[in-house]
Amino acid sequence: MTVVITDSAAVAVDGIEDGSTILIGGFGMAGLPATLIDALIEQGATDLTVVSNNAGTGETDLAALLAAGRVRKIMCSFPRQRDSWVFDRLYRTGRIELELVPQGNLAERMRAAGAGIGAFFCPTGVGTPLAEGKETRTIDGRDYVLEYPIHGDYALIGAHRADRLGNLVYRKTARNFGPVMATAATTTIAEVADVVDIGMIDPENVVTPSIYVDRIFHPTALT
Repeated sequence: MTVVITDSAAVAVDGIEDGSTILIGGFGMAGLPATLIDALIEQGATDLTVVSNNAGTGETDLAALLAAGRVRKIMCSFPRQRDSWVFDRLYRTGRIELELVPQGNLAERMRAAGAGIGAFFCPTGVGTPLAEGKETRTIDGRDYVLEYPIHGDYALIGAHRADRLGNLVYRKTARNFGPVMATAATTTIAEVADVVDIGMIDPENVVTPSIYVDRIFHPTALT
């Protein structure tokens, strides 16, 4: 498979269907694929399920996608912050569905999807409303909750650098959810700060191998 490298965000998100599950990377602004999110708003796909660390802040990026009425359900760890008024308004008026997922579980459920794991037991959430309706089991005297993988139709992630094969490296904490989202999605679209020739990234430093990457967006992409 040949990775598509484009300088058009519209081309990068082309074909995303209504009803898709979209994994969106980022922790705050670190690793957030902001231009791809804007392109997705312009593209028009709706009835989306979004998986992200939070539910957007302010009026831009993920919050703008929610405000546009494109998201049916969001799965995240931190839906409400001081400036999460877009999500708050939608949720209180019944216009968006929320699945609250503890942050470690969120990452592990996507990692499980990429690793082909059918389900796993985790102690997080035991004895709380987050465990209601889920299978529980006591293992070696400790209670666990059964959690299932989170698969994505698409992943929109941010990376620091890509080569022309599609291998990715990240910059410090901007890595966050990018690697697990790339493995959990059918189609991975990466927004990068730099595109380099093959051989310019040390194979030992590659975090996300090209086999997991389908499209690269960079405003001055190499061809």
